[in-house]
Amino acid sequence: MILITNYISTIVFFLITGLGFVFTSPLIYSMPVLGSMIFGLVVLVALFIASGIKIAAQWEKAVVFRLGKYSSIAGPGMFFIIPLIDEIRMVDTRVLTMDIPKQQVITKDNVPASINGVLYFHVQNPEIAVIKVQNYSYAMSQYAQAALRDVVGGVSFDDLLAAREQIGKSIEQIVEKESKEWGLKVTQIRIMDVDIPEDLKKMMSRQASAEREKRATITKAEGDKLAAMNLSEAAHTMALSPGAMQLRTLQTIDGLGPTPSNTVVLAVPVELYEMIQRLSKESNGKVISSKET
Repeated sequence: MILITNYISTIVFFLITGLGFVFTSPLIYSMPVLGSMIFGLVVLVALFIASGIKIAAQWEKAVVFRLGKYSSIAGPGMFFIIPLIDEIRMVDTRVLTMDIPKQQVITKDNVPASINGVLYFHVQNPEIAVIKVQNYSYAMSQYAQAALRDVVGGVSFDDLLAAREQIGKSIEQIVEKESKEWGLKVTQIRIMDVDIPEDLKKMMSRQASAEREKRATITKAEGDKLAAMNLSEAAHTMALSPGAMQLRTLQTIDGLGPTPSNTVVLAVPVELYEMIQRLSKESNGKVISSKET
């Protein structure tokens, strides 16, 4: 942008100088002294106008100071200032990204941790940002670091790991409250990384492993319980259904496969087992009836 400004200033200077030479050339030939003085005056005017041309990009605002006092906001685009009287400060109004350096903090439950983050903000009022703050980028960085230490120091270590987004919003609220007085607008603050000592990492790993083992044991016990309940229901159903045991036996034999190495020997036929079971029930019924009589 500075290069474009220089090009335009140069073009304007030579254009005014050329026009001045065209209009003063007859006078220079007729009255060399007066003509030269007028041409020199034209050159000074051209230099004055060319040096006062400034260009601000679409994302820039120019804070104009006249004799040290705030005058106006100029830009974006081309504008004109009075040389030697006006002074400008260019301000970038885009969203700025600033790294929050790693901070050594101690949580509410006395756990040491190293935390870093990132801050997004933009200049909302260029006049206030330039006049009230010497270096608004440095001021935002320092204030964000202090706010991060304050907020993290008031939460527990478990909350720090589980609620990063909420902690970032808490820091954002604190920084935004002060940044409004500086003409700045905080867009977002994010916690990037939480680093803890190695011995604490090992303890957390053992705790997580124990928790996973606990869940696996509970899941296995629940599975065994469900399997036992299903087997009990299956046994009850087969006991009430005639021929169910025989069908189950045939299904088991079929599941062994047709390989010659599998030999199945039924010591007691299923029919004989069922007949004995029926006779046993009938005899029990007669005994009960005889007792009742």
